[in-house]
Amino acid sequence: MGSRVPLLPLRDELFLIGHDDDTGRPHLHPQALAFGLAGAVLIDLYLAGRVTLDPAHSALPAPEQRLRLRADRPVGDLIADAAITSLRHPTGAPLRAWLRGFTTDLYERTRAGLVSAGILRHATRRRLHGLLTTDIYLPTHTRWPVVPRARLRALATGHEPPTDHTAALAGLVATLGLTAYLYLDTDTATVTARLKAIADRHHPPVRHITTAVDAAVGDLATAAYR
Repeated sequence: MGSRVPLLPLRDELFLIGHDDDTGRPHLHPQALAFGLAGAVLIDLYLAGRVTLDPAHSALPAPEQRLRLRADRPVGDLIADAAITSLRHPTGAPLRAWLRGFTTDLYERTRAGLVSAGILRHATRRRLHGLLTTDIYLPTHTRWPVVPRARLRALATGHEPPTDHTAALAGLVATLGLTAYLYLDTDTATVTARLKAIADRHHPPVRHITTAVDAAVGDLATAAYR
């Protein structure tokens, strides 16, 4: 099944995993998911050789390390190209600060891109005898959310070796607390630990980006309780 479905950008797969297939409701706060989406954009750019972390600041904690462009040419993806544009500052941007700034409207922009690509469709849910309506966005086919979940399920159960893409997605899903929505019978804490262990064996910059996502989500939770 996976071979018949194109590999989507990390942010798109993360968005799909982050929502209920039947209702379109997010499994976590949209702003928290937006931090994950921003991290996914950066990771895709890193894996494509377009961005890296400045080695001159490698001693700093992961969330404070600075981003640096390696190739300042567009990739043909509106969101990824916007990220490249935002990284053109000569001194670079601290990772956590960049994540905070880039999340503005990122949830909505990612959703709009999925609608434009025919992966999500807009629908309206009516309540209270039609007096209230709610906009919802549902997959146009079950394969879109099922395939990335299946890749992670195979990874968690040891049936497939990790690729850079699936290892990065595993780290983001585990960090955002989305492991339960892979619908495995195994204890969620065990699956989360497995996915984190797999992600931690891959590229250090990817781990640093995921750590910065975790810190940004933590900041959001702290602010909510003040």
